[in-house]
Amino acid sequence: MITDGWLTEKPLARADQRVKHCPSPNFNERPSHCLIDLIVVHNISLPPNQFGGGYIEQFFQNNLDHTAHPYFQTIDGLKVSSHCLITRDGGLVQFVSFLDRAWHAGVSEYCGKTQCNDFSVGIELEGADDIPYEAIQYKRLADLINELLKAYPSLSIREIVGHSDIAPGRKTDPGPAFDWSTLKQLLE
Repeated sequence: MITDGWLTEKPLARADQRVKHCPSPNFNERPSHCLIDLIVVHNISLPPNQFGGGYIEQFFQNNLDHTAHPYFQTIDGLKVSSHCLITRDGGLVQFVSFLDRAWHAGVSEYCGKTQCNDFSVGIELEGADDIPYEAIQYKRLADLINELLKAYPSLSIREIVGHSDIAPGRKTDPGPAFDWSTLKQLLE
């Protein structure tokens, strides 16, 4: 369930239904004229192709120790966020209220509209372009999308895209390992 832009747990939620809130400072208000009408699926792993360690949460909260890994020095100073992250084990973390603009899309365009952060929800999957995603990640993604569709009538199942679709040539995620047909089946 979504209340005031934040996911809330159902009473007596099982462990695989729990939501962790990790508010990010990297957001701002959506323009008042923008409806939420796009869902953008991303992937992220820190360091690249490695999972776990809590580095993604630290990164989105501007708390990443840039000396902990050589790759982290290349992203030092970046201010980014997504609305949610789905970890390899199906954990769901929310960083930004859906009512606010997360900083996930960068330079982007969809159906002639630029600055996709203004009108989209960004969902990160802990993963990499060429590493298969876990079944639980697809399940949690479908569950999250269904909650978003209920909460925001301006969203449509037809308006779910990858980062690569809104920033072609610049971004490749969620990559060829992401199985769109699996997601579609879970949403039907």
